[in-house]
Amino acid sequence: MTSARTPVWKSIADELRRSIAEGHYAQGEKLQTEAELAKRFGVNRHTVRHAMSALAKEGLVHARRGAGVFVLATPLDYPLSERVRFHQNLEAAGRLPDKQMLSVEVRAASESDAQGLALNVGGAVAVLRSVSFAGGTPVALVESRFPEERWPGLADALRQDTSVTRAFAVVGVGDYTRVSTRLTATLANATQALRLRIREGAPLLLTEALSKAPDGFPIEHGRTWFASERITLTLDHQGN
Repeated sequence: MTSARTPVWKSIADELRRSIAEGHYAQGEKLQTEAELAKRFGVNRHTVRHAMSALAKEGLVHARRGAGVFVLATPLDYPLSERVRFHQNLEAAGRLPDKQMLSVEVRAASESDAQGLALNVGGAVAVLRSVSFAGGTPVALVESRFPEERWPGLADALRQDTSVTRAFAVVGVGDYTRVSTRLTATLANATQALRLRIREGAPLLLTEALSKAPDGFPIEHGRTWFASERITLTLDHQGN
């Protein structure tokens, strides 16, 4: 019995994707021609075209008729510090930030919610799910839990504004800081791959973070799945 072989086009796409992620190609840089890539990998041009099509669907490259194939995006340098602000981080990196709200619901706190947010089991918890974009490309899936019981009206504020910082301000929280971050490597499942426009099984970086309000109470316990080929996470130790 023989094991299944990886399609050659997929192997080529994986290698080019890795080269882009490692910074071997700059944003806007032209890739080698189909003929040059076919010679490099020892395949026909149709196989190369298949690989390029896969990268284009992921938002990594774009073909310009008569000009060639160009890199659309290089990995975004995303700092993790005690004040992580998505829009500010992307604007500082020269990327246009955007967020698509998927859902905001209020439910009773589970034991896990209660432990993470210092609530009683059964207390009201707001759960936000969203997709974060950089320059029109999805880079992260977010699922965050907030203590609605402690700050009533937070869920409604989150429904009205995609900015968590501004939603906090509505309920009287002017600042908040991240107090812990846990990083784990994982692989994209089918629904995550669909939302992030990546292949199923692509590598993801999962961060689990806890933030607190100025009064010391937990205000956000969240998980974020970053498309690791589009994001480089850096730890900022300034002030620590």
